[in-house]
Amino acid sequence: MEYFLIFISAIFVNNIVLSQFLGICPFLGVSKKVGTAAGMGIAVTFVLTVSVIVTYALQIWVLNPYGLDYLQTILFILIIAGLVQMLEAVLKKVSPSLYQALGIFLPLITTNCCILGVSILVANGVYNAHGLEPTLLTGVFYAFATSLGFTLAIIIFAGIREQLSTMSLPKSMEGMAIALITAGLLAMAFMGFSGVDHGIAVAAGL
Repeated sequence: MEYFLIFISAIFVNNIVLSQFLGICPFLGVSKKVGTAAGMGIAVTFVLTVSVIVTYALQIWVLNPYGLDYLQTILFILIIAGLVQMLEAVLKKVSPSLYQALGIFLPLITTNCCILGVSILVANGVYNAHGLEPTLLTGVFYAFATSLGFTLAIIIFAGIREQLSTMSLPKSMEGMAIALITAGLLAMAFMGFSGVDHGIAVAAGL
């Protein structure tokens, strides 16, 4: 049940984009088409999940024992950059069309605050684990659920933007203006999930 609560909380209640406002750059930049948005979501899911495993191990076995916590941010960025380079090479060979569609935003995963932020939260054990002890397993599960939340948000947002592109809008509302308004309304919609995880926990007697 605790893992189910982490899953619900990470995707709906504390959505990394719409509630915590991390990962806004790719959320706005790669959301004009559903296909591209889904590709970005898959890329972020892979990089985030693997990054959390590697950075958690680095934090527990190297940084903490040797008092090198001050190197956390820079080392995490280097690890994420290496994983993104690996992902770029794979996509370029396996799916050139998706590689071209993601364009400049694929390298930007390196500095995507969503990936770096979640990696730091898990490494420091300060994410909401709903009563579970922060471990590598719970951290990876939280990271995977968070990336699914990111993917869900960006695909919904892309679908709405595709529909808006077929409509006649006032000149002042075209482009990023209507995108920001839509993002705000979507964030308000997700606020409706607030407290759902707590309600489930109470009902389950946790």
